[in-house]
Amino acid sequence: MAASPDRPAAASTRRKAGRHRGEGQWAVGHFTPLNGNEQFKKDDDGLNVRTRIETIYSKAGFDSIDPNDLRGRMRWWGLYTQRKPGIDGGKTAILEPEELDDKYFMLRVRVDGGRLTVAQLRAIGEVSEQYARGTADITDRQNIQLHWIRIEDVPAIWEKLEGVGLSTTEACGDCPRVIIGSPVAGIAEDEIIDGTPAVEEIHERYIGSKEFSNLPRKFKTAISGSPVQDVVHEINDVAFVGVVHPEHGPGFDLWVGGGLSTNPKLAQRLGTWVPLDEVADVWAGVVGIFRDYGYRRLRNRARLKFLVADWGIEKFRQVLEDEYLNRKLIDGPAPEEPVQKWRDHVGVHRQQDGRYYVGFAPRVGRVDGTTLTKIAELAAAHGSDRLRTTVEQKMIILDVAQDQVDALVAGLEALDFQVNPSPFRRGTMACTGIEYCKLAIVETKGRGASLIDELERRLPDFDEPLTINLNGCPNACARIQVADIGLKGQLVLDDDGNQVEGYQVHLGGALGLEAGFGRKVRGLKVTADELPDYIERVLRNFQEQREDGERFATWAARAEEGALK
Repeated sequence: MAASPDRPAAASTRRKAGRHRGEGQWAVGHFTPLNGNEQFKKDDDGLNVRTRIETIYSKAGFDSIDPNDLRGRMRWWGLYTQRKPGIDGGKTAILEPEELDDKYFMLRVRVDGGRLTVAQLRAIGEVSEQYARGTADITDRQNIQLHWIRIEDVPAIWEKLEGVGLSTTEACGDCPRVIIGSPVAGIAEDEIIDGTPAVEEIHERYIGSKEFSNLPRKFKTAISGSPVQDVVHEINDVAFVGVVHPEHGPGFDLWVGGGLSTNPKLAQRLGTWVPLDEVADVWAGVVGIFRDYGYRRLRNRARLKFLVADWGIEKFRQVLEDEYLNRKLIDGPAPEEPVQKWRDHVGVHRQQDGRYYVGFAPRVGRVDGTTLTKIAELAAAHGSDRLRTTVEQKMIILDVAQDQVDALVAGLEALDFQVNPSPFRRGTMACTGIEYCKLAIVETKGRGASLIDELERRLPDFDEPLTINLNGCPNACARIQVADIGLKGQLVLDDDGNQVEGYQVHLGGALGLEAGFGRKVRGLKVTADELPDYIERVLRNFQEQREDGERFATWAARAEEGALK
C-alpha cells in the first residue's frame, strides 16, 4: 500500500513537499488539510461519531450535536440532515447550512448487492412506520432511505436493523459506499459468473475499517457477472464486469473512473481480467490509489474520475500493479455489448433452478413502511426468503414456484406494483428532490409519479424502451446525463416572466448500448407545468421520424433541433 498519514510511502514513490501545496495528495507528501472537510476528517475519523450519537446526542437532543458531526461525520453512519420544510428552491444556494437544516434526518440503510431477506425488509418497514412517519424510498443504488428520523431514536433504529443483519455503516460520507451488484446474481439462467462472494468479501474486510474510512470523496463500486450489465458500471469509480477469458474462463473486466454530477465521465477499461477470488484485493488496490493519490484540495475535483483523466489508463494500471498489488494483472477481453432492451429485470423470468423471479415497478422508487411489510409477506407466502432491489429503483422477489407466479403477480398489482408496466412506469426515475434534500431546487418524486400517469393517458400505445430521469439539482443523483430524457431541475421563467420550477433537458443519453451523454439543445428549458406537453411532443416526433428499429437515443442524436423542442 502507498501513503497515508500513518503509512509513509516508499522513498521511490515520494517527493519532498515544497511550498506549493499541490492537490492535497498524501502519496506526494501533502498531508496538511486544505479545506474544512479534510480538517474535520483529520481531527477525528468519521466512524468514531457513532459513540457520541449513542452516548451524548441521542440523550441530549439535536441542539447538542457538534456542527462537524452534524454536517460531516454523521454521514459515515448514513445520516444527513433533511431540508427544513417551506424553503423554496431559490434559497438553496443562498442560505447557510444551519438555515436549511431541519431537526430531522434522512437515514440511508445500506443494502449491498441489493440483497434482502424477508426479515430484513419487514424490519425496514417497521422502522419506517415507528420512526420515519411511514416514509421509504428505494434508491438507484439499491439502498432504502427513510426520512423524519429523530436523533433520539437512532440507537433504537440501529438495534432493530443490526438485529437482522442490516446496517447504515458508511452508507454516506467520504468512504466506500454501498457495493451495488446484480440483483439476480447466482440465479439468472444466462449469468456469466456470480459476483456475490466478491461483494461479501469486500464488505467483510473493508466496510467499517479505518483503512479506507478517510477518502478524498465518496467511492462507488459495482460488481456484476450478468451479460445484461445491470449495475451501470460505466458511471462507477470502480466496476467489475463479467467476461469470459478465452484461456482462463469466467472472471471480470476492470473499469475505473466513472461518475456523473456536474462534470460527467464514463469509466474506462484497464484491459485486465480479474478472477473472482482476486476481486477484493484488486478493489482494495484501486481504493488505495484513490486514498493516497486522490485530489483533496478542491471538493469538486476530489473524485477518482479526475485522477484517471489526468493520469491515463496506462499509468493507472502501472501504479496499481507496481505499488499496490506487486504483480502484473492478466490482459483480458472486453465484455460483449448487452442485447437486452431493458436491464432492470422487471417481469417474470426463469431461474437456473427452474423456479422464477418476479421483478416489479414502484412509482419512481417511492414506497412506504406498511407496503414494504406487505411485500415481505408476499415474498414469504409465494417465494422463499429472498428479495432484491435494483439500480433502477425496482424490486424483485426470488424463488417463486411456477404455480405461485400468478398469485404473486396479483398480490403485487393489488399494491399498485406492476409486473408488466408501461415504458413510462418502467423507465422513469427521480431523486429525492426538494421535499427533503438541501441541495435540491425543484420537486421530483411527486412530479415524476404524475408524469407517468399523464404519459400513460396520452400515449397508451407507446411501447419502446425509454428512460426519463428527473433530478432536483445539477448533481445528477438520478443519472440525467445518461437517460433518454434527462431533466435537470432549475428555476426558469414562464411566459409571463415569473420564476417557476422547471428543467434543463438532456436528450439521448445511454448506458449499455452505445453508452454516452445526452445532448443539450441550446436554450431548451421547460417549466414543470409544460413537462407533459413537451415530452408528448418529442415522443410523437420520434414515432414519426424514427427508422425501423431505431432507439430513441440514436434518433435524438441525429434529429434536427426543431424536433426536440
